[in-house]
Amino acid sequence: MKIFITSEQKIKLERLHDTTRDGQVRDRIKAILRASEGWSSVMIAQALRLHQTTVDRHISDYLNHGKLKSGNGGSDSLLSREQTDFLVNHLSQHLFHHTHEIVAYVAQLWNITFSIPGMNKWLHRQGFSYKKPCGVPHKFEAEKQRQFIEYYENLKVTAKDEPLLFL
Repeated sequence: MKIFITSEQKIKLERLHDTTRDGQVRDRIKAILRASEGWSSVMIAQALRLHQTTVDRHISDYLNHGKLKSGNGGSDSLLSREQTDFLVNHLSQHLFHHTHEIVAYVAQLWNITFSIPGMNKWLHRQGFSYKKPCGVPHKFEAEKQRQFIEYYENLKVTAKDEPLLFL
């Protein structure tokens, strides 16, 4: 099936193909470009390892609606924009150690139930990331640490070329 697209559209599609990371979008673009070059839908399907009806649907979606992306984009957020802003601000100011604590906080505050994986995805979409806490030894004494560093620096100066061995 030969379709007609302008050279500007072709350049735009090729540029989009080079920059997009979504494999389905790239397959749609390849199907459209090959159809514009005179390939049949059977040949395109074989080259892309897709079903022929899928290729036909990709081409008709582009011609009728300009559609390049698939329609599966997930569901709407359970939180409103105001609730999201409030929660992001609250999480930025208060430390929660576990996701289930955030889930319980949201359930108590707004009576909205999140699953733990769902809350993890929400947190990542909002720009939060997990950072493993680095602990400070519970017997840490800053003054003794400072004294040892000072002693060690003096020892390195006085030892000159001799190796320093720790037992």
